[in-house]
Amino acid sequence: MATESTENGASSATSCVQDGSAVGMPQLCLDWFPNQIFWLVVTLVVIYLILSKIALPRIASVLAERQGTITNDIAAAEELKLKASEAEAAYEKALADARTEALRIAAEAKAEMQAEVDLAMKKADAEIAAKSAESEARIAEIRTGALEAVREVARDAAREVVSVLDIDVEDSAISAAVDVRVKG
Repeated sequence: MATESTENGASSATSCVQDGSAVGMPQLCLDWFPNQIFWLVVTLVVIYLILSKIALPRIASVLAERQGTITNDIAAAEELKLKASEAEAAYEKALADARTEALRIAAEAKAEMQAEVDLAMKKADAEIAAKSAESEARIAEIRTGALEAVREVARDAAREVVSVLDIDVEDSAISAAVDVRVKG
């Protein structure tokens, strides 16, 4: 078969077309290359036009929209970060003010309690001083009463001694002698 000749005088080994149909793989047939190249170029041009007019503008718009969204999100994040920073500063200030206020209230309460304690101490000191004065007055009264009782006992004892000795002495002399001895 490889040596058969055709009407044109070409051997079948050099041609891949016999009776209008391809022999072997048509893609590798040199007789069909110009036709294949034409349709390849037409297909590539159609694909290029479809991509450049329809698909690529859509992809570009999606990418632009994405970039805009990313930019807006970054701007919003920066704004929220700034707000969070401001809120944190306000929180810290409020916390510091609350601590200051708590310290002030504690100091006021401490001063108030100290004033109450001082007042109670003054009142207690006054009561103690009054009771002490009252006690001293009672002690002085008891001393006076005891001293008078001692004098009375001494006078009575001196009268008894003088009466036992049969000496005649006046009461005023006995009282004067007892007073001199009691005074020292």
